[in-house]
Amino acid sequence: MINAKHGFTQIKQIYPDDKKLLLYNIPAIINKTFPIPAKHRSKLPSDIAELSKLLTNNRGERSLSYLARPNLLSAYLYYFLPWNLYRLCLLLPSLDITLCADDTVTDLGCGPLTFTSALWIARPELRKLPLVFNCVDRSSPALEAGKKFFNALCLNCETQSTNSEKSDKSAWKINLIKEDIDIRKTKEAVKRKRKPAALVCAVNLFNEIYENISHNNTGELRRTTEKVAMFAHNETSEDGKILIVEPGVPQSGRFISLLRGEFINLNRSLLSPCTHSSDCPFNKGSANLIRGKNHIDTKKKWCHFAFDTYDAPKELITISKTAKLPKDRLVFSFLYTGASSADKNQTKYKKNDYKQTVRIISDAFPLPENRFGRYGCCERGLILVTGDRSRMDEIGSFSITTAISSDNEQRDAKSGAIILKG
Repeated sequence: MINAKHGFTQIKQIYPDDKKLLLYNIPAIINKTFPIPAKHRSKLPSDIAELSKLLTNNRGERSLSYLARPNLLSAYLYYFLPWNLYRLCLLLPSLDITLCADDTVTDLGCGPLTFTSALWIARPELRKLPLVFNCVDRSSPALEAGKKFFNALCLNCETQSTNSEKSDKSAWKINLIKEDIDIRKTKEAVKRKRKPAALVCAVNLFNEIYENISHNNTGELRRTTEKVAMFAHNETSEDGKILIVEPGVPQSGRFISLLRGEFINLNRSLLSPCTHSSDCPFNKGSANLIRGKNHIDTKKKWCHFAFDTYDAPKELITISKTAKLPKDRLVFSFLYTGASSADKNQTKYKKNDYKQTVRIISDAFPLPENRFGRYGCCERGLILVTGDRSRMDEIGSFSITTAISSDNEQRDAKSGAIILKG
């Protein structure tokens, strides 16, 4: 496992060869577990393209039971499942996920058990720990396919391991729960259904709710995030944590920014990616936005993280190109919160403090005088971290670094961000 404070590294650098091999075996496991007859195989790329449109541009044509269609379920399993696993396996090793024997994990809108499978791959130290997973989704076919895939994943892991490393695949108890996610439910209604969880997660779930809200309707988006925060909070035990992962698009960034504020109102701590609990620089109206005429255009900048896919499984790259949906980069927005706002990870800015703890949130880009920069976020707001090319390559997207201010502090003319030296 890597320490996020030391920066982000790609999958092949995070895992020893055996863990990397497990992730790279995903396309083969899917092929073996969900074989497609030869006469239907040629239609898979067009089915993937159709499902992609239903999940993006043609959302209005998507029925609630779209994954009940065998061809669309296959498209999801062959394309979206492995890409989502790859994406989560970039994130999960860097999060402080600590679970104890007999803890409960509730995965809201789990689909084909994507988060459970990603946790199995990315956090091998948890595999022998007896845990209960409540996997909640409205699609029975997706749940059943997910259980089948997870069992195949565990079996593959045992096959690859030595006798001394054998994993007890029965250590994790999987409960499949067919249920619509209703964010209007009360705390009492939630707790009557299942045990409050030590970890509640939701991956690519809430965009199905806020995607229909106008980008200009901040009030409705705020009301939605308030309901989402309360719903997730009510599913969690008193000392439990919540992980929300959404697509890395502007509307998702706004949702995450508002959700962050709602979790703070619920006295939850911000574990990641935030290094502080001050106002979010990407939330319009925040007190710590740039003073004067300069301001941050939240339509063009939002909190998200992007990573190259050069070391993704070759089979996945091939099928993506065949479906004309190549993925050169993976992007996501996320929020990970703890139970109490009294969190030691939060920094506190002091007026005469020249050092700032900054979360890097952008690619590197050239600046005048042979310098390079990356945008970052800290308690003071949006930051432009500058330095030479090698230094900017070293502090990659998602890493936490220390940036230095000076007496003659300046702001970036384009964004209004405070300029600090990396």
